[in-house]
Amino acid sequence: METQTTEYKQQWDDKYLAYISGFANAQGGTIYVGINDKGEVVGVSNAKYLLENLPNKAIQATGMVPDIEVLCQDRKEYLAIRIKPSDQPVSCNGKYYMRSGSTLQELNGAALTDFLMRQTHTTWDMHIEPDATLDDIDPDAVRYFVNFAIDAQRLNESAKHESVEHILRNLKLINKQGQLSFAALML
Repeated sequence: METQTTEYKQQWDDKYLAYISGFANAQGGTIYVGINDKGEVVGVSNAKYLLENLPNKAIQATGMVPDIEVLCQDRKEYLAIRIKPSDQPVSCNGKYYMRSGSTLQELNGAALTDFLMRQTHTTWDMHIEPDATLDDIDPDAVRYFVNFAIDAQRLNESAKHESVEHILRNLKLINKQGQLSFAALML
């Protein structure tokens, strides 16, 4: 029975490379090639060829090299392709997939954005707005924030005398290249 971490394929097809992305972006899992949907070993005739060629195909499509092993039951060879979960987003030919239950889902739109932010440990406010400059920042709003933060004992009194740019850099709202984050613009 197929599960969150197990997929059966009777024969290999390169479109199944997407499952590597899907498993890597979820909990990891194993693709068995040469096993039918009932979980019965039917074998594959090209196990040696697949063992030699699938690693190259996988790395070209996903950037990952899964662990591939030839197994045998009742004189029928089949493959176990084991994929570890990744802490970085893994695409397959530029598309992102996620294993959900016993299905493979292509991630698009808001689901893709949410997934990428979770995987990269970022939030929308940390992203850079490349066209924004310090001229887009209201210095009075920053001064109001600084006074409020001093009153709340979140900033030292010396912050009153710092430049807007220095304050934003200390708050990590400007990157090393001088680009403003969405949070800086919201402030």
